[in-house]
Amino acid sequence: MKRNIETRARAKALRRAMTPPEIKLWNILRAGRLGTKFVKQMVMAPYIADFAAREHRLVIELDGDSHAGRESYDAARTAFIESQGFRVIHFTNSEILNNAEGVTTAILIALGKGEA
Repeated sequence: MKRNIETRARAKALRRAMTPPEIKLWNILRAGRLGTKFVKQMVMAPYIADFAAREHRLVIELDGDSHAGRESYDAARTAFIESQGFRVIHFTNSEILNNAEGVTTAILIALGKGEA
C-alpha cells in the first residue's frame, strides 16, 4: 500500500511540473477537445501513464530525452499497461513540438475518430 501512496504522490507532482512537450500535448487533449476526456499522469500502479482516455482504453506516452537508456523499463511499463486492457501509443517530444497536427491525427485514428 505504501508504494501506491508514493506513486500517487509522484503522479501529482508530475501533473504540476509538466515539460513543454507535455503542456503542448495537454492543450490538444484537454477539455474534451478531441471528443473524449483525457486525464494526465494516471496511476496504473506501479506505473504512471502520461495521458489516458479511460473510455477508449488508450494511453499516450511521451518519449523524451529522459527515456534514453530506459528502453527495458519503458517496454515493461507498456507491457503492463497493455495487460490492463489499454492500447499504448508513443510519441517523441520532437513529434509533439514539430508535428502537432500529425500527432493529433494519429490520436484521432487511435480513438476511431479519424481515417487511417
